[in-house]
Order: sequence, then structure tokens, then C-alpha cells
Amino acid sequence: MIARTSPRGAGPDPVSQRRAKSRRAHVCVEGRPAMDASQAEFGIDSFGDLPRNDQGAIVSHAEAIRAAVADAVLADEVGIDVVALGEHHLPEFAISSPETVLAGIATVTKRIRLASGVTVLSSDDPVRVFQRFATVDALSGGRAEVILGRGSFTESFPLFGYDLKDCEVLFEEKIDLFHQLLDETPVTWEGTTRAALHAADVYPKTESGRLNTWVGVGGTPQSVIRTARYGFRLMLAIIGGAPDRFAPYVDLYRRASEEFGTTAQPVGLHSPGFIASSDEEAKELFYLGYKETRDRIGALRGWPPLRREEFNAEVDHGRCTSARPRRSHPRSLTPSECWMRAGST
Repeated sequence: MIARTSPRGAGPDPVSQRRAKSRRAHVCVEGRPAMDASQAEFGIDSFGDLPRNDQGAIVSHAEAIRAAVADAVLADEVGIDVVALGEHHLPEFAISSPETVLAGIATVTKRIRLASGVTVLSSDDPVRVFQRFATVDALSGGRAEVILGRGSFTESFPLFGYDLKDCEVLFEEKIDLFHQLLDETPVTWEGTTRAALHAADVYPKTESGRLNTWVGVGGTPQSVIRTARYGFRLMLAIIGGAPDRFAPYVDLYRRASEEFGTTAQPVGLHSPGFIASSDEEAKELFYLGYKETRDRIGALRGWPPLRREEFNAEVDHGRCTSARPRRSHPRSLTPSECWMRAGST
């Protein structure tokens, strides 16, 4: 979930999830701990994970992409506020070009906001990122948002010809250029990671004059301070541990914004979650798919296999959230990421 001040002032309509497939759900809450629930926005997001069908077979990449679009259409119908699609270049994830899928969603939805989650800016071109999201913004009538990040995976670097050791300078220079592009005026810029720009005007322009932009942060103070320096919205990704340990980063963001003279924007927290018709059903449906994904990633990073006791502890006290909706919807939503946004005032 992602939580932020809602311009409509309306709370989210929860959705019932009933089918167990190996996709993840995420929950994010932004803003102060004592947040008015009426200010919260609730959303879903996905990497286009390849779920299993009713026969237990893993579906194709094409089916997973179409399922992500169908999820977004249902989310729009039931009143969910935001859908975000993440970027990966791995066999288990179908979405490598979030903006392309978001453009498709834009043409079949009416009100839901459309975001990336995240766009790996380090291995992309800021000009092209701006152009693609400005295009989604046009197709959707001003509903596009971009969440910039370095990503927790590194497969995009060799794929697009970048050296991972340059990760920090790539992100620093490219976020600086993207920040200038958001003014939608001619840009003059020079760095070491791409060709210089001299009074370059970039098209298309947005109707509002500016794209809503977030930065996804994994929990380092330096990244929080950089986000504040540019005046971007902060999205904290909770990959492990108790969510409350990230509270100091929210305080740091606000203090840094004040010192830089920028405006403290809404803040988001993002962590795994799953929604079903009951708490116990949510735990049971989520566990096997979550363990499969967690162990696959862990094998690459030297983590031991996930034990059920660890999973239960995360649900009870840590980053994983299982929940039941207050009312269910007659149609089932293919398991995806869930997020919520709340206010920062």
C-alpha cells in the first residue's frame, strides 16, 4: 500500500483476494503515525509476476501482462486509488516496460492513478523516462506518476551496457537531469554518464505542467536526504523487519526538507501484504507463493530458506501484513501488490 493525502478525502474500498498464485502483495502507509484514515489512498502494484492458473501451471508472460491490465481495470471499478507497475528483466516477471503496460491501462480505466514502482533510473535515460510518462499522462488525462529508484536487483545494468560500480554516479547525475526536465522548459545540462544537453526542449509537455514524482528508498539516510534536496516525494521500501524502525527516516526527510528550503511532500512506506476473506486464509494463501519467491531470491543472495516461524513472525510483528477486507467484491482480483498512501502535512 501507499498512503498520502487524498484530494478526494475518501477512504479505500478493499478488495477480496481468493486465488493463490505466486505473486506478491505489498502494503505501504505514508505520513504521520496518527493519520486520519480518510486521508489515505489504497492501491495495488505488480511486477507482472507469473502466477499459476487453476490447474497449477505457471502462465506465460503474455498472460501475466494481460492479467496486470485486468487487475487494474477491476481496481478502478471498485475504487482503488493507484496502480503501480515495477520494472524487472528476469524470467519470473513479465513487466520490463511499465510505461507500456500503464499506457494500455490508461485507455481502459477512468480514475485510478498510474505509477511505476519503480523505474530503474540508473540504467535508463532521463529524457526518455520523462517522455514515456508524459505520454501516459496524456493518455490517462493527467493520472501518471513516476517512482524513481535504483532497484533492489541489478540485472538491468549489464543488459543495457552499464557497469554496476558506477551505480551511485549514474543515479546521482540522472536524477539531477530528471529534476530539471520536470520544469518542462529548455534544459542545459552536462555530466559524465550521457551526452550533454544545450537548451534542449523535451516533448510532449504535460497538461498540468509537472509530473508527480517519487523516489523509492531502501532505508539509507543519504537517499532520504537526496530526495528532500530535490523536493521529491519519499517512498520507503520495507523489505524486512518492523515498519516502525523507518519512522526516523520520515523525521529526517522533514528536517532535511526544511533545511534545504524544499516542501516536505507525502511519504510512503511499502512492505509485503496479502488480502483474503479472513486473516487465516490470507496467511495460508500467501505463504507458499511468498516462500517460493523469497527462497529463489535468497539462493542468489546467500539467505537460508524461509521457515514458517519466520513468516509468522513477519506477519505478526514485521513487514508482512495479512488482512481481511471489511466487505468483499464478487469478482476475484488476481494476486498482485497492494499499497496505500497517506498524508504528510
